[in-house]
Amino acid sequence: MAASSPATASPPLAGSAIHRGPGISRQLPGSLFCRPLARSSSQTVSAPAASTAPKPRGLLLRCRAAEGAAPARAEAPLKVMISGAPASGKGTQCRMIVEKYGLVHISTGDLLRAEVSSGTKIGKKAKEYMDNGMLVPDQVVTDMVVSRLSQPDVQERGWLLDGYPRSYAQAQSLESMKIRPDIFIVLEVPDDNLIDRCVGRRLDPVTGKIYHVKNFPPENEEISTRLITRSDDTFEKVKSRLETYKQNSEAVLPTYSDLLNQIDGNRPVEVVFQEIESLLQKICTNASEDKLAKTNGQRIKVHG
Repeated sequence: MAASSPATASPPLAGSAIHRGPGISRQLPGSLFCRPLARSSSQTVSAPAASTAPKPRGLLLRCRAAEGAAPARAEAPLKVMISGAPASGKGTQCRMIVEKYGLVHISTGDLLRAEVSSGTKIGKKAKEYMDNGMLVPDQVVTDMVVSRLSQPDVQERGWLLDGYPRSYAQAQSLESMKIRPDIFIVLEVPDDNLIDRCVGRRLDPVTGKIYHVKNFPPENEEISTRLITRSDDTFEKVKSRLETYKQNSEAVLPTYSDLLNQIDGNRPVEVVFQEIESLLQKICTNASEDKLAKTNGQRIKVHG
């Protein structure tokens, strides 16, 4: 599924305050910010419907006022945006974040399919465009996202917005409604590595398991002989997807320049998650300390 809007010029990234984690000491090859790119009018959309899974108990314990202190919730639930090119490991990190912090994972593709399947008002509107072979407009996609963000489970648990917004118009729509994350995480992996990850992938049509010819070869010859290459994993298509991703990112990231945290995704999964976890825990700790300071200030005012 995809969403589209007229190309809109976005502010330059020059002067942006961007945190670079310990894994990034220089501009990575193929970085989002290596060169200016034309805006893309094609915006892919992809995010999940309300989860029926039990609420993770770890949510209430995610923020502590200080080391060894009793658990304390932040003033408000965590709000996270995450972006990464195809094969950057974003999906894996999303799963780990959700498991650790209990956030509601919202990926617009899943959300779009769920709305259409449920026959909601927004879903019916989106289906009209899809049935006519047209791209779903930005505003329709934004309406779906905003509707999901307003639901009780998201309000209570917080959210992880995966790969959205994808256009300057979408970002500005969220800004106009004062919907902002606490942090915008960008996973950086050099283009050559991304291409190798995609082109080397193989699918087992029997089990659905994904292998890689170099990094994760099949267990035996029987499996090896039946592996296939997915249609999207050809060199030409991967290059095209990377260019689209860069164009979309160049349009969106200036809106969140004060919240950007670039993380080197070309490291072991656990190492990448440790850095993400450190950033999220810092947000939780700061929120708890701010809440404590506010409470103490109110007490002083009352008794002063």
